[in-house]
Amino acid sequence: MSIIIIIVTVLASMAAFQNHSFFEKALFRPYLMKKNNEWWRWVSNGFIHADYTHLIVNMLSFYFFAGYVENEFNLFTGNELGILFVVFYISALVMSGMYDYYRHQNNYAYSALGASGAVAAVIFAYIVYNPFSIIYLYYVIKIPAWLFGILYLFYEYYMGKKKMDNIGHNAHFFGALFGFVFPILLRPQTGLDLIEKFTNLLH
Repeated sequence: MSIIIIIVTVLASMAAFQNHSFFEKALFRPYLMKKNNEWWRWVSNGFIHADYTHLIVNMLSFYFFAGYVENEFNLFTGNELGILFVVFYISALVMSGMYDYYRHQNNYAYSALGASGAVAAVIFAYIVYNPFSIIYLYYVIKIPAWLFGILYLFYEYYMGKKKMDNIGHNAHFFGALFGFVFPILLRPQTGLDLIEKFTNLLH
């Protein structure tokens, strides 16, 4: 299902690049979501992107981690359909936007787009399962997954408070938290396994 998500996202983003009306209709717009009950925007915004760079970075990041996470979810459910992964991904799109929805629901000018929040959730679910694996920061710098997770959360929280750019740092932060918590709520033993991995490291 992860490959299907990539295909749908690429096609939807390309369509949005060419069709401004479709682009506007898919944006995350809290004011319109509240005023006009345009609830599809919770999900539709995650399938469109600002430009090809935005799209490629998100989909590459998603591709590197999604397969492993989907496989773990399939092992939990006992089937290969990937339904749980889709539920997780869609839920991540919604949960990553919650903070900005309540913060901007009366701000007509605010809008957001992109899969970044859900992608962050996928990466952090991967970190829960593989805290000591190596992640390539900026695709170049080798860093342990657990350390990447800590640095990422601090950075996104800091930038979200500073409001220095137009990047959705709050969506990244809350998407990452959701991705960390979901596998543990799904199977509490996963959380115990995570603690044991760090405990064994200290021995």
